[in-house]
Order: sequence, then C-alpha cells, then structure tokens
Amino acid sequence: MTENKNQFSGRIGRTYRESSPSWSQPVRPRDGAPNVVFIVLDDVGFSDLGCYGAEINTPHMNKLATDGLRYNNFHVTAMCSPTRAALLTGRNAHTVGMGIISEWASGYPGYRGRITKRAATLAEVLRDHGYNTLAVGKWHLTPNAETTAAGPLDQWPCGRGFERWYGFHGSLADQWHPDLYEDNHIVEAPSDSQYHLSEDLTKRAIEFVRDQKTAAPTKPFFLYLAFGACHWPHHVPAEFIEKYRGRYSCGWDAIREERWQTQQSLGIIPKGTKLAPRNDGVDAWSTLTPDMQQLCARQQEVYAAFLEHTDAQIGRLTAYLEEIGEIKNTLIVLLSDNGASPEGGPFGALNLRKHLRYSPERPEYVLKNMDSLGSQYSLNHYATGWAQVSNTPLKWYKKDTHGGGIRAPLILHWPGGLKSGDIRSQYHHVIDIVPTVLEIVGASTPATYQGIEQLPVDGISMRYSFDSPETPTHRDSQLFELLGDRAIWKQGWKAVSRHKKGSDFDLDRWELYNLDEDFSECTDLAHAHPERLRALIDLWWHEASAGGVLPLDDREWERFAERKAGPQNNRYVFYPMMARIDRLSAPDIKDRAYHVKVSINIPNEGAEGVLLALGSRFGGYVLYIKDHHLIHEYVYTEHERHVVRSSRPVAPGSGTVGYRFKPTGANGGRGTLLINDEPAGDIDIPRMWPLSGIIGGLLCGRDAGSPLSAAYQCPFEFTGDLDHVVIELDGESQRQDASDFVATRASD
Repeated sequence: MTENKNQFSGRIGRTYRESSPSWSQPVRPRDGAPNVVFIVLDDVGFSDLGCYGAEINTPHMNKLATDGLRYNNFHVTAMCSPTRAALLTGRNAHTVGMGIISEWASGYPGYRGRITKRAATLAEVLRDHGYNTLAVGKWHLTPNAETTAAGPLDQWPCGRGFERWYGFHGSLADQWHPDLYEDNHIVEAPSDSQYHLSEDLTKRAIEFVRDQKTAAPTKPFFLYLAFGACHWPHHVPAEFIEKYRGRYSCGWDAIREERWQTQQSLGIIPKGTKLAPRNDGVDAWSTLTPDMQQLCARQQEVYAAFLEHTDAQIGRLTAYLEEIGEIKNTLIVLLSDNGASPEGGPFGALNLRKHLRYSPERPEYVLKNMDSLGSQYSLNHYATGWAQVSNTPLKWYKKDTHGGGIRAPLILHWPGGLKSGDIRSQYHHVIDIVPTVLEIVGASTPATYQGIEQLPVDGISMRYSFDSPETPTHRDSQLFELLGDRAIWKQGWKAVSRHKKGSDFDLDRWELYNLDEDFSECTDLAHAHPERLRALIDLWWHEASAGGVLPLDDREWERFAERKAGPQNNRYVFYPMMARIDRLSAPDIKDRAYHVKVSINIPNEGAEGVLLALGSRFGGYVLYIKDHHLIHEYVYTEHERHVVRSSRPVAPGSGTVGYRFKPTGANGGRGTLLINDEPAGDIDIPRMWPLSGIIGGLLCGRDAGSPLSAAYQCPFEFTGDLDHVVIELDGESQRQDASDFVATRASD
C-alpha cells in the first residue's frame, strides 16, 4: 500500500540525523485465518456427484463430502455468469449488473454484463485483509468487446481483486484447444498433443499455490478454481471413456430411477420424495430405436468420463494441499453454477455450435460419427434425457427457475473447523457464500471501497449451520429470474413460472409448491392456496422492481445481434504475430461484400504459411500459401469445407495477395482469389457462419489451437515477409437475422 504524506507518523528534518522514519505495517489477517478455495463446476446437475446419488466415480469429491458437509437445499441462479457474480460479491446477480451472461447484456442496470464497482468482490476484500488472491479457469464476467488486448482491463480478474489469473473469458472452452489468457494478456493455445484444459488449470492452480506458499508461508491465500467441465463440449481422454463402456445401455429412465433410490438411501433427498415425471421433449428410453439407444448411451459414457476426469484433477489439488500441510487449515467450497444443460436436444450433437446456431444435425449424422465423441474432432453434447438424469429428482434444466435449474450440490470441507460427514438441509443461496467466508476469516465488506459507496450485501452467513443441523434456516426469502422464468421462495413456499419465449409475460402460469414437504416440486398447490400464491407473486414484483430485474426480457442471442447491428468498422488492419482477437470482435463478414488484401514479400526460394485465420476446424476461414499457391478455405462444418487454390503460383518478390467475396443471395456468395489484384481462382460458398457460431479467435501470420485446415500443422507461421493484412467491408452493416442465433431454449 502506498503511504501518503498525511499518513506519515515520523518526523522530517533537513537531514536524516534530524529526522525520524516510520514504516507502514502490512495488513495481516487474523491469526489462524484459513486459506479459502472455491472449486466451481460448470453445468453439473444436482445428482451428478457420487455423494449426491450418481453412479459416476467421483472419489475425491466424495471424500471432501465425507470429511465435510453436504448441502441439499442450496441454490444458485440458472446460468453461469449470474451465479459467478453472486458467488464473488454476496449480492444478487441483477443487483450487481449481471442478470444474464455477458454476451447478452442490454442497456439496463441489471443487465450490464459487468459487475458494478459498487460491489467489491471477495478477492478485493480478502486481498485488502492480507490474503493473496489467485484465479484459475473460467471467468465469464467481462463484456465480450473488452476481451481483446486493448481491454479495458478493469473487469478482467486482475482488475477485480485477483493478483494472478490463468484461464479463459467466455462461456465455454474447447478442452483440447482453448483460447487462453494469463493475468492481463492473451496467450497461445498449447500445442502438446496430450494437452487437456482441466489438467492444465489444475497444474497452474498448484503452481500458483506453490509459489505463494514458498514466498509467504504464513500468509493465507484465496484460490478461485473454475473448471470448464462439465460444460459442453464434453472432451475427455479416451481411457476415461472406456471405463464406462456399456454402463448406460439401460437408458436414462433406469439410471434416473437408480439415482433417485440412492439419493433416498443417502439422505440427500427425504424418503418419499417423488421422482418428477419426464420433462416435455424427453422420450421414454424404450421408444428409441436400437441405433439411437446406442448413440445416446455413448454420449452419457463420455459425460460421465468427463466428470470423473475432473474429479481426478480435484484429487491432484487436494493431494498437493495435504502434501504441503495446508489441507487442515483450508476451507474448500465446491459447487456447480447451475443445473444440467438441455442444449443437445433429443438426440445430442456432434458439433453443438452448428446444431444450436445454424444447421441442426440429423441423429443419423451424429450416429455415423459417434466414435469421435469426446475427442478433438467433436464439439459434443448429450441428449436432453441425460440432462434430466443429471438433475434427478427435479424438473427442468439450466435456464429454468424450477429445481432442475437452480438447486445445486454444495460441499464444504474444512478439517480445522467443520464436523464431518453430515448433510445440511437449511435453505441457502449462492449469495450466502461470501458472508460465510468473511465470518470465518474475520473480515467484513467495506461501506466504501476505493472511494465508491458499496451496495449492501444480500447474503447471510451459513456459519450457524455448521454445528446445528436442526436449526431452521436463517434465510427468509429469495428471488429468481432468468430470461423471463421467474420464481420466489419464502419461508418454505415457492412460486414459480416457466416462461415460453416470445409469449406474453402476463399469461405465464404460476405454480406453487411447499418445498418443506415437496422436494421435487411435483405437487402444485396453486389452486389450493390462491391467496398465498397471489401474495408471493406480488412479492416477486416488488423485489424485482427493487433489485434491478426489470424489464423482463426473454431474448437471447437477439440481444447480441441488436448491438452488432449498430455502427461497425468497415476497415480492419491486422499485423503478423499480433495477439488473438476474440471471434465476437472480429470483422463480421456474413452477408457482406468484403476484400482481404495482404502485403507480402516472397523470397526467391519461396515461402509458405498462414496469412489470416479465424475459427477452427468446426467453422471459419483461412487464407494461406502452400506449394507456391494461394489457398482459401471456408469451413462450414468439420466435414464441409470449400477450398479454392490459385490457378497460378505466387511469384517471388513484393506484391499483394488476397480474397474478394461478393454475396449472391442470402447467406451465400462467390469468392475470388487475387494475386496482385488480378483474379486467380473462384469458388461458390453456399452457406456461411455468423460470428456467434464460430469457436476460436482471429490470428494473423499463423494458425493456433484447433487447425482450420488439414493441409498443415499449427502454427504454420508464414515464412516470408508479411507486412499487414487489410479487411475492407463494403456497404452498410446489415442487421443479422435472429435465426442466426436462436435454435433452442438453452444456450451458453
């Protein structure tokens, strides 16, 4: 901390002989303050962990539960960014401006796509109380336009209290070829053929802790470890998949029944809890053809393997904490950010970006390519039936405010301060984690932080429940909203409404449940208690108005399209070896005439390599030189690409090469290669991607990550002299069609 003159308590004379120094004292946490570790799983359902009833092998998470506490009445928001904002601030997501994922931000206070500076994060508070603060993994709390090298960086992790960060910004990550960042800069995707993101994140977490404890052995740390698992794509080493061969051939109905029985025997759900009926859109397993049963069973084999692989990484971290003698004095908080995702649809998907955004896959296509599920050649997701299994015994999914979307596993592990092995049933919400941690470490949230008046903390401490399993919850009520789905809980009763996108909000049907007697929300009491329901609905509107929830908005990617339809640049200049540009900040070429012009110098012996690349093997485009010829590939899917090779070689010397595209109809057009501005080959491209459908960023002078072409190996850096690349877009920016962005109820 910098000491100003007014804080100086010594005496300053003409020389040091006449002066008395004073030294500022570093802020120290209270004696014995524990380390704090948050482990955040992504899209993992209430029942997916073995200690919550699953058949999936999760021994390390199970041990944390056996040696700690499990909560079965813990709730989150129904989507990732809002939950993460609430987890890190102790305030409701809308209150801090993160009522929806950052990509879908809008111009209203509850939906800014960033955490307001009026809500200091736990990292900021703990750092100022003498902790080192370390973040690893998924962030997803920065507006997408601010994830380039130009920032601004104040909403990156290191701008919100973390002293170190290694991870990724967006909603999902290709586990084999992620777009990575370190601290405040962009880093290249690893080229190791054995690479996996979860393993890398764990390695970095261990390294961060190792370095911190080496330098300051008595100083506690706060580690925020947010895995990309088990968000799609479900990527996992093949040897983990092999462990589950044949395990799911019995189907989702049987597995859900099995979990429901196990949950009752474990005490995770009360005996007599009803198993919710199959959600609309989930077929009985017995009605599927044998081929579809085989396909869907394989999808769950891959998902189960993905979660077991994640558990193994958690085991690596806890083993390291034990090895260095820190496990006893470390509070571990493990949770999932929302319920399981139904984005895969009735039969799952091989390339979910394509399936969701633009070109739904036929089940036969996925079946034909089933053996690639989980590998680097897929962006796969399971069928909706398995999502309901993940949420056993509950209704609905991620993005829904029924139990399947918002009831989540929570494990607390702290050998130095918790009795072990018990289940707690007090009703709590993710906003309660920050007050709990602060009570334990002896810190408090400031009324003013860095000169900014702070919002009150919405959460309450759960510390009372550690030693008092029978004490009623201290929480009185909690509001929920996500894309028009609404719910409110008060003193055991829950009113909830599932909104149909595009319909009149006033026509939504509200349901009423007594959760103290109906864990799975199966007995609707709306007609039996109309006065109670009316009072809860009125309370919802009051709390929503006060908490930044309004206006209600059920739009998804349409919000992004609306912002993209505003003024855009028509000219972009890119330089070789520049930092990666996020796909959503790249030139939007769909349905636009555009011209790519590259200034190069080819030596006499020739040169080759990538000039410009956007995307991955699952969608995008690349312009490169190989075997003295200019080549452009437009990748529509992993199995559909349009390649044009120049009709003549690129001669040595200085000059230009390029590519010109002219639309010939909606979503298609004709591309022309150019050498020194003269045509050198043409191709028709019938279909093109919107930017939202692409995974992977824009690079100049190389390719990285998942390669756009099988004709080279990454990075395939250009070996000649590449000065710059110019992209010029012709005409006015056109409004994107909402069909580019919306295919199913669920999304990132």
